[in-house]
Amino acid sequence: MSLDFSLAGKLATAFEASQHPLAFREASVSVSGGVATEALAFETASGEAVRGILTRPEVQVSGGAPAILYVHAHGGNYAIGADELLAGRPALRGPLGVTLAEAGYVSLCIDLPCFGARRGHIESAAAKAALWHGRSLAGQMMGELSSALDYLAGRDDVDAERIGAFGISMGATFAYWLAAIDPRIACVAHLCCYADFETLIALGVHDLHGIYLTVPGLLALAGNGEIAGLIAPRPQLVGIGDTDPLTPPGAVDLALEQTREAYRAAGAEDALELVRSARTGHVETPRMRDAVLAFFARHLRP
Repeated sequence: MSLDFSLAGKLATAFEASQHPLAFREASVSVSGGVATEALAFETASGEAVRGILTRPEVQVSGGAPAILYVHAHGGNYAIGADELLAGRPALRGPLGVTLAEAGYVSLCIDLPCFGARRGHIESAAAKAALWHGRSLAGQMMGELSSALDYLAGRDDVDAERIGAFGISMGATFAYWLAAIDPRIACVAHLCCYADFETLIALGVHDLHGIYLTVPGLLALAGNGEIAGLIAPRPQLVGIGDTDPLTPPGAVDLALEQTREAYRAAGAEDALELVRSARTGHVETPRMRDAVLAFFARHLRP
């Protein structure tokens, strides 16, 4: 097996892609108002149960429907996890699962480690254990999301050429990190967690982010603007609020400069979209919600 020494290849190693497989076990389906909701059961290599929630149109489309890998947020609320797809969370305008299914998408969200039905595991303990073994909790999360993408792309009712990714906060970071290393993601929309980590450190605000996000040696490889730039020329939507303490404007601006340069170099400047609010913080705005839905409609439902 040949080694990939490209930046994407090095990041895939740092992000532990393909190192945390999930085995599909079973599904149960309920239908209401033309929307089917599937409760999915997966299992890690160590035998831990992993819950997934999938929404889709009740009537499945011949040739496969467009799909979205939905990555849930953190928000300090470990009980939500994959339920965010159906119930939303305070930072969102409302849940997206039914809305996306009514628009024709198949959407999948899994409980990441320490969240939802897996909240019996404490984040700090899980992160420290992983770091002491030379890994990271973020890497486990990314590896499991990569496996969830495998499952989504392999479904008979999904068009594997039309899969997008979405997330807010923690989910935003993982959505664009995964898109950067996996070209199966055709487009990505992410809200409220895009900033240059070096600048966060210089400003003294990096500790506002959870320990789960600690990936050893990451900054020696690339900054977040460079990572997001690897997605070019594929479409990408960035949503930011300038009063968000997690993403101060100076850290956002540097990341944007790097990402825009990558899109310019790829001849795809128009494929990078920015929705920026000067007076809002770590929340989805109505304008962001409208932009996300329009973005996926343009790029996944031509």
